[in-house]
Amino acid sequence: MERGYSRRSALTALGAGSAVALSGCLAGSDSDSGSGPTIRISGGVGPLPMVQVWADIYTDERDVEIDVSGGGTGVGVSDVLNEQVDVAMMGRGPEEAELEQGLVATAMLIDTVVGTINVNNPMYDEIRERGLTQEELAAIFSKEITNWNEVVEPDVDEPIFVYGRSDSSAAYQKWGEFLGGYTESELEDMADGNFDGDQQVAQAINNDTHAISLNNINYVYDFNTGDLEMNIRPVPLDRDGNGTLSSEEDFYDTRDDFLTAVEDGRYPSPPARDMYLAANGEFDDAAADFVEWVLTEGQQYVRENGYAPIGDEKLEKQREILAEAS
Repeated sequence: MERGYSRRSALTALGAGSAVALSGCLAGSDSDSGSGPTIRISGGVGPLPMVQVWADIYTDERDVEIDVSGGGTGVGVSDVLNEQVDVAMMGRGPEEAELEQGLVATAMLIDTVVGTINVNNPMYDEIRERGLTQEELAAIFSKEITNWNEVVEPDVDEPIFVYGRSDSSAAYQKWGEFLGGYTESELEDMADGNFDGDQQVAQAINNDTHAISLNNINYVYDFNTGDLEMNIRPVPLDRDGNGTLSSEEDFYDTRDDFLTAVEDGRYPSPPARDMYLAANGEFDDAAADFVEWVLTEGQQYVRENGYAPIGDEKLEKQREILAEAS
């Protein structure tokens, strides 16, 4: 479907640290453009572009306004629990303390991050051929390994520079879990440099031939074509640890191949992760209708916007959660 909204523009704005609403203004529940209700949504920058696409499609055909803003998962949860918004976007599952405060959440899609290096890394060809194991990545990000000759080629002397995130990032949190239970703070302390946002990390990797980091896949693959873009390349995972990529492990050339691997479990979770829409106690009528649409008709737009849809069985469970919380 051809639409006027550009998700790439949204990604660029978010990468620059924007926390402003992409559609309307967060404050206020009345709209000048119609008599219908306004659904106020804030939260995680990971799911925000997809939620904005959904909001644009949904409001085109209904007498309702949807105001969407970023700020991060923590901001969204705080906003919804303090009744400043109707719905929170979350790049992670709800924590026990949040559930105890009354938060209810439904999964809406699957997003993922991947390790990233520069295509001109002196060891790129070797890394692309053999991949890196989870254990090797953990040793690199924890600075136990600081030279590529410790994992790829013993006859070279090429340092590794590790870049991380300086902002509160659900993606970084899941990456730490994948590496073996590191917290965001621990990863940040061990990194050679930290950047505020996915766009800044992507630019750093694009410019540094010796660096490694992690990125949301929509900063690795071109949004329109699904092909690899700029100098950024994903780090393939050697999941069986045999020193080479099997055909089942080699799915990194296009975004479509990668998302298929996420859907069928060949790429692990974490770092793949469910993303959520949440409310305080219950979803009010307008918000519930929107979330129900997201969990039904809205799922058809997920793949084309760089995310993986959740499976039918799990979708049915989310609709049950929504019905109980409406």
